[in-house]
Amino acid sequence: MKFFLAFLFSFSALTAHAQHTQYAGQQTREIKALSTAEVSQYRAGAGLGYARAAELNRYPGPMHVLELADRLTLTPEQRKATENLMHTHKAEARAIGEKLVNAERTLDRLFAQAAAEENVLAQQVRVVAAIQGEYRLSHLETHRRMRALLTEEQVNRYVQLRGYGVAQPDASPFPR
Repeated sequence: MKFFLAFLFSFSALTAHAQHTQYAGQQTREIKALSTAEVSQYRAGAGLGYARAAELNRYPGPMHVLELADRLTLTPEQRKATENLMHTHKAEARAIGEKLVNAERTLDRLFAQAAAEENVLAQQVRVVAAIQGEYRLSHLETHRRMRALLTEEQVNRYVQLRGYGVAQPDASPFPR
């Protein structure tokens, strides 16, 4: 019993320490909620998993379609349309990403300046959430438009080439 209690105490101490240090070092970030890499990704219009619902349900993304263009046997017209879609989307996503970074910076400043009053905080969280929604919609809509440019055979090939054709266990870090 003493061994069990000692183990339990040690485990509890380790868990408490791990929880205590989870954010250690992040207090020096310019925007506490975003890493430097995340800021860069938003500003670059990166996908960040926002279009996963489309990608995994047979709605290809233009970047990957272009990477697989030869294997998908894109026609010259399809390639040109895909390139145009990609460039248009990236410009839009970069602009929205910049808005999101700025909105997160504003939210961060509310706390840094001890100005996080309830109504101001609620409004800024809603602004951030709305911009996140715009960012996600931009990515999802681009996948929807991409699918319309491909034949069903090309979509099937894309699914196979991306490894989605074989059922695999859920690799989610979250329990079901």
